[in-house]
Amino acid sequence: MRNVYVLGTGMIKFGRYPEKTVPELGGAAALLALKDAGIAIKDVEMFACGNLYQSNAMVGQRILQQIGQTGIPVINVANACATGSTAFREAYMSVASGMYDISMAVGVEQMGKQGLLGGAGGGDPAYSTEGKLGSGLMPAVFGQAGIEHMRKYGTKLEHFAKISVKSHKHATKNQFSQYRNEVSLEDVMNARMVAYPNTLYMCCPTGDGAAAAILVSEDKLKQLAGGRKRAKVAASVLTSDPWTDRTATLPDVSTLTRRASKQAYEKAGIGPKDIALTELHDCFATAELVHYENLGLCGDGEAGKFIDSGGGMHPSLGGHDPVNVSGGLLSKGHPLGATGVANICEVVWHLTQDDRAKDRQVPNAKAGQAHVIGLGSACTIHILTV
Repeated sequence: MRNVYVLGTGMIKFGRYPEKTVPELGGAAALLALKDAGIAIKDVEMFACGNLYQSNAMVGQRILQQIGQTGIPVINVANACATGSTAFREAYMSVASGMYDISMAVGVEQMGKQGLLGGAGGGDPAYSTEGKLGSGLMPAVFGQAGIEHMRKYGTKLEHFAKISVKSHKHATKNQFSQYRNEVSLEDVMNARMVAYPNTLYMCCPTGDGAAAAILVSEDKLKQLAGGRKRAKVAASVLTSDPWTDRTATLPDVSTLTRRASKQAYEKAGIGPKDIALTELHDCFATAELVHYENLGLCGDGEAGKFIDSGGGMHPSLGGHDPVNVSGGLLSKGHPLGATGVANICEVVWHLTQDDRAKDRQVPNAKAGQAHVIGLGSACTIHILTV
């Protein structure tokens, strides 16, 4: 496999754009990425588009109708919350394999206020937790994951609340974030309970968004980068759930991440201590906490201690091992198809000292990781280095 680099990135502010179409949102991000890369659409040889809610509508081809139809192959991807990151992986694989030298990935979604309530198992009664654990809806599924951690390790409600406080504070420095307001620990803990232990501020908002990336081979990088620092994709991993004894009644939100993380570190030749920043899938505060352990940022059962010591917080705030300095899904928002590419953009910006991250720059960042899971199941982890 060849080395692959991210030549350009583009992202629109996450929010709500009722006057726009999905192809218009995706096209806007694509044009930003092309401009950042210093190339035109005619230079792109392959295009992967991630979109969930219009997955039968050939969104990739419709984006090209907005920005230029050149006859290139288009792959449309749907993979739950990992939709955008899977599209990025398809674009990566097309270059790494040697088939193409320049590819583009776009993740885009328009959700408005419809909410993140989809159930695990796709409605299959064999996998429904209704009548067994109360609900298969996402707030309840991740609430259950939090309760399990509390039962096993004595984790407190305050630990989950501190994650929300941290992420909202991070978001104040991110111009692309849907929400940029700080919240206090009391605000979070006293907010309306959605699915214990997740209160309203511990649940990600949904909305509209798009992000894009241009990937190139090493030879093309030398031709096109003009000496600019560009991030290398050191590992690209996609996993699904293995069968476990518990899957039918209590969705396992951890095993596929642990397996993907192990593979990613091995492929990149580094470990969690080498990671300067992590953008992980914090659809709920409980998810972020368990993923600290799943990604090896701390030991099993140590997430509460990790949080209390400043773990996950930006170094400028006195923290260490920063997680979701973008504000994460809890503040930035979670337009499903866009999230995976947006997480990668954030990591790339820190590694290359891009002005788009200057207000929240993680110092001396040489390696970062972007992580997304979609129950059902899919997990992607991308490690990028400079």
